Formats: sequence, C-alpha cells, structure tokens
Amino acid sequence: MVSANQTASVTEFVLLGFSAYPNLEKTFFVLILLMYMAILLGNGVLILVTVSNSHLHTPMYFFLGNLSFLDICYTTSSVPLILDSFLTPRKTISFSACAVQMFLSFAMGATECVLLSLMAFDRYVAICNPLRYPVVMSKAAYVPMAASSWVAGSTASMVQTSLAMRLPFCGDNIVNHFTCEILAVLKLTCADISVNVISMGVTNVIFLGVPVLFISFSYVFIIATILRIPSAEGRKKAFSTCSAHLTVVVIFYGTILFMYGKPKSKDALGEDKEDLADKLISLFYGVVTPMLNPIIYSLRNKDVKAAVRNLVFQKRFAF
Repeated sequence: MVSANQTASVTEFVLLGFSAYPNLEKTFFVLILLMYMAILLGNGVLILVTVSNSHLHTPMYFFLGNLSFLDICYTTSSVPLILDSFLTPRKTISFSACAVQMFLSFAMGATECVLLSLMAFDRYVAICNPLRYPVVMSKAAYVPMAASSWVAGSTASMVQTSLAMRLPFCGDNIVNHFTCEILAVLKLTCADISVNVISMGVTNVIFLGVPVLFISFSYVFIIATILRIPSAEGRKKAFSTCSAHLTVVVIFYGTILFMYGKPKSKDALGEDKEDLADKLISLFYGVVTPMLNPIIYSLRNKDVKAAVRNLVFQKRFAF
C-alpha cells in the first residue's frame, strides 16, 4: 500500500515534449507561435463579426461564435506552456498547474464534441424541417443548448481530472508529452487505474461515440433531403450552408480517430518514430485544427465573408 508521504513526493512534473529532438525545437517555436497568433486573430475576428453583425444573430452563427471562443480557450490552455518549454532547459510544471491545464484542455475538447453535434442538429432542422426551424431553434432553445455543452464538458473534465490527480505518483514524474495530457500522466501513477480506464471509456462513448453517431445520422437525412431538391442551384445552396461544418467535423474527428486508433509498433526503432508521430498528430489536433476552423468558415460561407469584408471597410473608413 502506498503511503501518504510517497504520494506527496511528486510536487512537479517534467514535460519531455520534443527535448529528444533539440534541432526541431526552434523551428517548432516559430511555427507554433505564428499559428497561435493566427488562431487568436482568426477566431477573434469570427467572434467579433458574429456579435457585431445583426444578420449573423442566428443559431448557426451563435454556435460558431461559441466554437471560436472555445478554440481560443483550448489553445491558450496549452500553447503558452508549449512555447515556454521550447525556451527553457528544464521543462517543469507544478502539480497544481498540471491539474488546471489538464482540466482546461479536457473540458474544451469534450465541449467541442457536444457543440459540433449541436451544430449538426441546427443544420438538420434548417434543411429537413425549415418551416419548424424558427420554433425549434428559437433563442430560448439554442442558448441553453450551447450552455449545456459547456456544462457537460466541464463536468466530465472535473470528474476525469479529480480521478487522475488523486492517484499516488511515486517518484517518476517525467511526462512523455508537451502538456499534461491525461493518458500520459496516468502512466506515471503507482496505483491501480482500472477505475480511471472504465471512467475514460464511458466518457469516450458519451463525448465521442454518441456525437459521431448523431452527426452521421443527421447528415444522412440532410444529404437525402438535399438530393430530393429538384434544381441544381437549390441543391448547391442547401449544401453550402453545411459544407463548412462538415469539413470541420471530418478534420476534428478524423484527427482524434487517427491519433487513438492507429496500431502500436512493437520494435524499439518503430516506437521512437511512433512517439514522434503521436506528438506531431497531437500538435496538429491542438494547434492546426483551431487555426483552420475560422479559415474554413470564412472561405466556405458567404455570410461570414461578407461580414468580415464589411468589418474591414468600417475599420478602414474609421481611420
């Protein structure tokens, strides 16, 4: 049985990150810094236009504003830590700071899963039941729906973080990741983690499996409805209203499924390459995806493009 003194012996964690590849750190620092600035700018502009433009005060753009705010929160919970690790020789984080970072990143990821499924439901109602759309997706409905996604994600994260951080860590404090990723931290514990594994499995079913099925069924009905539209112009217009969301969903869930579903290598050389690949994929999920979201919605949505253009013209004439 592990004593209380052993449990308290770990007061900080060492984040291994890309320290095994020192030649890559400076390059990654510049790239990630530029991408982080693009995330803040792109998602910040999307939030601004969805709030300031009255034509965008609809459920779809309300959810989009939430998604942009979520992407800013998600990257801010990890990217400054990653950038700092590239500059400091000893890449440490305190136990409490690790718990906070773990909570924030898990909460944002879980919330995004729910939010993307709500956006799919919005598109389903808009295309399959347009006459009922104003009633089903009224402000009294879509605001609580968005709020519930934040509550659900935060609750799940609180449960998982508290279960992970209450475990004893007996000396080994080197996290083979660039953030306090929950699975990487659980590998360091010297206690039985069966409860954590079961809890994570249930959480994955609720926040990954159920939303994926819900989004898939929604788009089956959406595509079937679009194909029944007689005119080609009508089909194109209907599909354009959900193409951006579908693209974001494919990138988001595709990265997660590839990250956790690919087979593990058995030889030592393969494990080293796999370790680097896992970190690069995780970096793509945590930085590249939030950067792409505003680009996708700006390029594939006429309303957003028009709102951004009007905002730029207003700022130009203001000066």
